[in-house]
Amino acid sequence: MSLKNHLELLSIYNQWMNSKIYESASLLSATDLAKDRAAFFGSILGTLNHILVADTIWLKRFATHPSCMSSLQEVANLPNPTSLRQLLFDDIGSLSEHRAWLDRQIISWIAELSEGDLDFVLSYRNTKGVSASKRYSSLVLHFFNHQTHHRGQVSALLSQAGVDVGVTDLLALIPEEARV
Repeated sequence: MSLKNHLELLSIYNQWMNSKIYESASLLSATDLAKDRAAFFGSILGTLNHILVADTIWLKRFATHPSCMSSLQEVANLPNPTSLRQLLFDDIGSLSEHRAWLDRQIISWIAELSEGDLDFVLSYRNTKGVSASKRYSSLVLHFFNHQTHHRGQVSALLSQAGVDVGVTDLLALIPEEARV
């Protein structure tokens, strides 16, 4: 299985998990979603917004890759987030709608990547203005890992609020293989 195949699996996992997380979160009231639960980004809503903000920042960086300019054009045209704590959406409905759209963009972008695209070295500035140049494939892995990290926090916060997200393991999406 190639690295691109693994990234395709991660893009599908991202969409699947976000769907589960948002469906679960929508069972809570607006007050419960906004309640400060002493997480990195305060509330469930704050953490979900953070994931969206970080994804937007990274996708706008990824869009500078010459072969990704068209697949990520709509994302590149989004306004730049002003803070990692920015609340892009203060209600779960609008946040969920934008999340679903962004997840479709991610799947399309990953599908269009070639193995050669993954060897590209991306130069960018982080949110503090520090320059970096890193391998595109490693940054894409970071992108998916970051989502998983914070979705795990949301899953725990939802559990504490009495909502069970259900199965969250990537293993659930890995297809069975014929025994050799």
